[in-house]
Amino acid sequence: MKNKTFAAVISLLLFGCNYSFTGASTSADTISVDNFFNNTDLGPANLGATFTNNLKDYYQRNSSLSVVASGGQLHIEGTISEYRINPIAPVSTGADQPNSAALTRLTIAVRASYEDTLEPKNNFKDRTFSFYQDFQNDQDFTSIQEDLERRIIEQIMIDIFNATVANW
Repeated sequence: MKNKTFAAVISLLLFGCNYSFTGASTSADTISVDNFFNNTDLGPANLGATFTNNLKDYYQRNSSLSVVASGGQLHIEGTISEYRINPIAPVSTGADQPNSAALTRLTIAVRASYEDTLEPKNNFKDRTFSFYQDFQNDQDFTSIQEDLERRIIEQIMIDIFNATVANW
């Protein structure tokens, strides 16, 4: 009986104080997310649409915000600003052969602007969020590209979420 009473009191305290296990702390009810366009030469054509849809889904899953087409109390817009593939971890192959890389790095960057109509002090403009994944140079990039992009996009979405509604 004591355990049930204790659990009930804790529940009331947590939910009565508007505590969220996801870290979202906003009094807003709605968010609008403009389409993020891919402004890179290398990135796949659908990267902007994929990012936009995933970002909307992330806010719906991890907050009590309703995603609306326009006019949200919170508003996010931006572009995919970088999609870069660079060799890293050089390996010496010998005096008569060119050096090669053991690892290659895929980096994606998103430039985002955020408007909070209820608390304008939280607004930011053109903040860049980026993340990367490394992969072995002997792997076929096209066979792992989608998985790398998914992992990078997931981290960038977490960073944007934390910078907007989690206030991290």
